[in-house]
Amino acid sequence: MTPADATGNPDWSFRADEGARAVTRLFGQRLFFLPGTHIAATTRPSSRLKNLARPWHYWWQAQYLDCLVDAARRERRGEVRPGAKFDGKNRPGAGKLASRLLTGIRLRNFLTVVNSYYDDMAWLALATLRLEKIAEDASQPGSRRNTRVLQRLTRQFDAASTDDLGGGTFWSTKRDFKNTPATAPIALYYARTGHAAKAQALLDWLDARLYDPGQGMYQDGLRISSAGEVLLESAIYTYNQGPVLGALLELGGAANLERASSLVAAVARSLTLAAPPAGRSATVLRCEGTGDGGLFTGILVRYLALAAVDERLPAGTRATAARLVTDTAEAFWEGRRILPAKDPLARRGGRVVFSSRPELPARRSYPAGAAVELSTQLQAWMVLEAAAAVAGNVAATTSGN
Repeated sequence: MTPADATGNPDWSFRADEGARAVTRLFGQRLFFLPGTHIAATTRPSSRLKNLARPWHYWWQAQYLDCLVDAARRERRGEVRPGAKFDGKNRPGAGKLASRLLTGIRLRNFLTVVNSYYDDMAWLALATLRLEKIAEDASQPGSRRNTRVLQRLTRQFDAASTDDLGGGTFWSTKRDFKNTPATAPIALYYARTGHAAKAQALLDWLDARLYDPGQGMYQDGLRISSAGEVLLESAIYTYNQGPVLGALLELGGAANLERASSLVAAVARSLTLAAPPAGRSATVLRCEGTGDGGLFTGILVRYLALAAVDERLPAGTRATAARLVTDTAEAFWEGRRILPAKDPLARRGGRVVFSSRPELPARRSYPAGAAVELSTQLQAWMVLEAAAAVAGNVAATTSGN
């Protein structure tokens, strides 16, 4: 049994808190034991030193920062209990952890926020921008560090968004691949920072070069071969649709909102489970494995939550987006594995483990003794936060009527 709200519906804020605690307690640690820092291990169980020796997953940390911002927003709105902090009054709040994490990312990334992948940097910029917005909403002075981070990253995006191949954004400093994973979040970042023309130009390029009208979604990218030939990477990934949707909504206008509605419909039509298990809704989104893929569907759900509460969209579109969010969140929640006290993960502070796939219970995807990846746990937390955002908006709208 878990708490319900005053209407008897699931208490999604409580569930999001559980997701937040699952990640921060199990994976969170100081960087090199340095005070004022925070970073996430990429795998548990594992030692602090082993995690530092593993490959550096910059963009996983950026998604972690975004999840902490989600929790901090709920803390600000008074949705978190007890002590107005997701993990209790004796532990740091989500906003403080987010600030420490940004410090940890910069230090771990060799004293800079710049790396070789523009999509990585775009995710960090979006999360940092949202972190800064929390301070503004609370009438607190912004952080000069955050401002410097955003200025530095903006210069990178300007350099990567060129006229080569007619527009779009390069994926990496190799400059041989322009794709949706980089172009879409950078378009969203431009839209949110007042550069509407730049954002619209990137979206127009995506529509012209990577939109598949047959599927109603965006393909992966255009690669320039060593011989100079341009090759289409036609794969459709869940997470590519998310930031496109976010940018369309952020810019608004009749054409963008119509495209957003069509994109939500295409996601519901093609990216849900083909054969959901018995008792599961047909509007549970499919997931894309572990590793980097362990984050993909969570990112899509983050932006579907924005569509679910955007009153400029038709009621049917909003309802579809809301079902995709809440049904996927419900599947992750019901499939969680509660850790017994003797479990090695529990001894590190973990309480629950979520599945990497909503159609499988965590006891199957992560049985006792298995190593658990950060990416998949962030994904589940992200989905629970999205459900909390949708539920919170519905509650606010109802109370205002």
